[in-house]
Amino acid sequence: MDMEEVIIIRILIIEDEQDLLNALAKGLRLHGYAIDTAEDGQSGIELVTVNEYDLLILDLNLPAMDGLEVCRKVRSLLPQLLIVMLTARSQPNDKIFGLDQGADDYMVKPFHFEELLARIRALFRRDMRGRDPHLRYGELLMDTTAKIVWCGTRRVELTRKEYGILEYLLRRPNETISAELLLEHVWDMNADPFSSTVRVHINSLRKKLRNAKNNVYIETVIGEGYRLGKPTAPHSMEE
Repeated sequence: MDMEEVIIIRILIIEDEQDLLNALAKGLRLHGYAIDTAEDGQSGIELVTVNEYDLLILDLNLPAMDGLEVCRKVRSLLPQLLIVMLTARSQPNDKIFGLDQGADDYMVKPFHFEELLARIRALFRRDMRGRDPHLRYGELLMDTTAKIVWCGTRRVELTRKEYGILEYLLRRPNETISAELLLEHVWDMNADPFSSTVRVHINSLRKKLRNAKNNVYIETVIGEGYRLGKPTAPHSMEE
């Protein structure tokens, strides 16, 4: 399986041009990204305060609240959030000012979609170099740069959603993660919160991890959610 873009990245797009917004959302979803959208700055700010995003694609010419103001507010709330600005303003001073306001990258309209994809990949490669790209739990190893998962000497083939769930749990090894939080991060805000999709993917992931020598285990904490654990851990059960 091609693991180039298996990692689930949740992106918010704030863009008031409806055709461009729809095209970006559709294209990025086809490449495995979880996408939410907003058509104005205030709605976008409200979304970043209630959801956890990895990257923001932000238009500058927005109604009511300029994109630069949105960038400043988002940057003050979430210093680690990656921001790509999209704008028709093409003067060098515009780009410099946008980057100075907190953007990580800046693209001038019109642009090629493939270039946007490349810039997103480059931003995440750069971001990962600032931290250890290897996530470990027992004999489980996830290489977030190569997008490969190993249990001991055995490589584990995962779907995009399974990979996203496992990465989210590995980044929070001592936390109990609710199904709602997994649904919000690995899917998008249009996912049905009453569906069984998280449970189905957790069970599939468990089966793929079960053959590990030390049996890496996803524990169900009744009424709370899931966490990494061992078969002997209290309050654990297979669903």
